[in-house]
Amino acid sequence: MAAILVSGVMGVGLPLAGRKRRTVQTGSAVFVAAKAFAAGVILATGFVHMLHDAEHALSNPCLPAGPWRRFPFPGFVAMLAALATLVLDVLVTRFYETKHRAEVARVKADAAAALAAASTSASDEDITVVTVVESEHKVPLLQAHSHSHAQSHGHELMQPQGREGEVSDHVRSVVVSQILEMGIVSHSVIIGLSLGVSRSPCTIRPLVAALSFHQFFEGFALGGCIAQAQFKNLSAVMMASFFAITTPTGIAAGAGLSSFYNANSPRALVVEGILDSVSAGILIYMALVDLIAADFLGGKMTGSPRQQVMAYVALFLGALSMSSLAVWA
Repeated sequence: MAAILVSGVMGVGLPLAGRKRRTVQTGSAVFVAAKAFAAGVILATGFVHMLHDAEHALSNPCLPAGPWRRFPFPGFVAMLAALATLVLDVLVTRFYETKHRAEVARVKADAAAALAAASTSASDEDITVVTVVESEHKVPLLQAHSHSHAQSHGHELMQPQGREGEVSDHVRSVVVSQILEMGIVSHSVIIGLSLGVSRSPCTIRPLVAALSFHQFFEGFALGGCIAQAQFKNLSAVMMASFFAITTPTGIAAGAGLSSFYNANSPRALVVEGILDSVSAGILIYMALVDLIAADFLGGKMTGSPRQQVMAYVALFLGALSMSSLAVWA
């Protein structure tokens, strides 16, 4: 349990601790390659591990043939989970964008009122900077007051160019980090419970090594998304801590339930299979859409050709490395 906890803390903490360091800053070559590797790990987790575990649980001979073995429920449930994640992704993104537009409109109205009030009393040229906090970002709005000697007043509200695109990227980073954590935490609980109820040392030892590797790179992907979202320190620490303790907590709960928990009971198999399928759908969607497509097809891969090749190699290595762990876990 300690090895898994330490791996999770190191994985999620490294991008957060390195936000101020050039070598592991978001956008650096090291960070891009490591995040691509982590995206490959998450993709393989969904396809090779979670979906396979769901099929194994829902095709168990202990379950009645109808309906569980007469219909491909694992793939069907994973598909529904991926589509539901898409809907949630869109709705949450629109919520944050609507909230942002309302804040900008309010700030513009307040700034216009302040300019009108200031124009009646100001006689010297001055520039006031109004700072508004939006989605944990500080956005400066410059109010420029021009006063001629003839007391003619020109007022202009200036907003930095490109701000809309930056805010849109920030909103996406916030949404991706929250949904990715939901998907990772959901399957971490299942993995922890499965490991906790296991009583075979021969099974547990290779599982611990595989899960430590798995936790580190899943944590790195999540930590990178949290760092890109630029959460406040307290929010970032809370999200990172929640991820790090989930699997160890599941292991502890599984150990407590092991005396009376029957992993081969029909109810346990159905619950495990459905949850594994849901987790697979979420992770596959997040890996393909919000991690791989967003970085590789969304214009963010703007570095040198060498850096791009490194990112692709890291992506494939991550997927292959995590897939190879299916031999033991």
